[in-house]
Amino acid sequence: MNVTLDKTDNVSGVLTISIVEQDYQAEVKKQLNELGRRRPIKGFRPGHVPAGLLMKHYGGQVTAEVVDQIVSRELTKYVRDNNLELLGEPMLSQDTKVDMINEKDFSFKFDLGFAPEFDLKLDKRVKVPYYNIEISQEMVDSQDSAFKKRFGTQVPGEESTEDALIRAALSELNEDGTVKEGGISVERTIVSPKYQKDDDEKKKLIGLKVGDEVVINPYKGAGGNVTELAAMLAVDKEQADIKSDFNMKVEEILVSKDAEHGQEFYDMVFGKDIAKTEDEYFAKVKEMLAGQLKNDSNYRFTLDAEAVLKKKVGALELPDEFLKRYLIQINKNLDAAKIEEEYPRTREEIVWQLIKEKVAKNYDVKIDQEDQLRLARIYASQQFAQYGIGNVPEETLDRYAEDLMKDEKYAREISTRAFEDKVFSTIRDKVSLTEKTVSADEFNKLFEEKK
Repeated sequence: MNVTLDKTDNVSGVLTISIVEQDYQAEVKKQLNELGRRRPIKGFRPGHVPAGLLMKHYGGQVTAEVVDQIVSRELTKYVRDNNLELLGEPMLSQDTKVDMINEKDFSFKFDLGFAPEFDLKLDKRVKVPYYNIEISQEMVDSQDSAFKKRFGTQVPGEESTEDALIRAALSELNEDGTVKEGGISVERTIVSPKYQKDDDEKKKLIGLKVGDEVVINPYKGAGGNVTELAAMLAVDKEQADIKSDFNMKVEEILVSKDAEHGQEFYDMVFGKDIAKTEDEYFAKVKEMLAGQLKNDSNYRFTLDAEAVLKKKVGALELPDEFLKRYLIQINKNLDAAKIEEEYPRTREEIVWQLIKEKVAKNYDVKIDQEDQLRLARIYASQQFAQYGIGNVPEETLDRYAEDLMKDEKYAREISTRAFEDKVFSTIRDKVSLTEKTVSADEFNKLFEEKK
């Protein structure tokens, strides 16, 4: 057996694995003998099938499998032993022709794409912008208002508003506006102006008072959604595809009443006795906003750090044609034209991934189980928050985080995110941050400029 590498340029090469009969003959014979014991041919006892007959029946298939195993093993071994840093996976060269039936010796050629060689040194001479977002009174008031609405209640109201809930009776109508005999009649249902899909239907539901009657079209209001219609009309989904007008008589109007400052409100927002006075409550609001804005600042830092380090590294040579072919191979639903269109963006992603890996290698960035569990707890907390559940006990978060890590999809995502977090943390420690305090509007404009 002979394995040779021919580099065609700085980032491309061809690996040739040449196999002669004696490299695979013994293994083929061994596997054929095993097949003879497991799958006897009619007329012969297990283990007593002549070698020639076994070769005739199974030789081609077994030879192909053995040769494939040997080639795969040697390919992996060569890459590992020679510390080849590859992009993508080795691909069988298009000019490789193998005749398993008529030939005994084989030559396999594999196209390789190499990661480019470059160095990256981080020190305080490297400057990256870092934007601190100022917490304005408007932000505090807006968050306070959001909390008041979130923890508010529904109380009887005199007139329906957009966010009101209307309890009403519905009666299906004929085309001439008369009540349909045998039609759908609902004694009590809930109608919400806020969730109407049709603007005209929404307008009909605003400004109503108890006792008012109005003609509505639930089908238009629900945008044809049979699930919503079924709930409103109290029928099965199969019966809900009804486009008739309905007479609606208002029986009760519930409007939102904002929660008021006080201990009960503070406890609902932040947990029992976390804030005991209005000043403490607003201090916690500002602390929460600061945390959220810090996340925004950190995200912006990742974009700016990427731009600065890409500029520092300069243009990298990549095996572009190899990568395009590789992308077509692993994305069967994409053709060459689509790959060509998307490749510039993909190339930038590859370059940035190489830079992150270089930072990790140069500065010994590693993640451990605790790094992943710490991030999994954040994921868990965010998921609870989506359902309006805050102040989750630590033991519950820990248990939920461990469950997330058992999910392969989440575990992979969390591992990738934990690695990136550590890389950016390393970058922040090594470079100089040029900090600047900006307003929320100024901060948002940074993203407009990026576009």
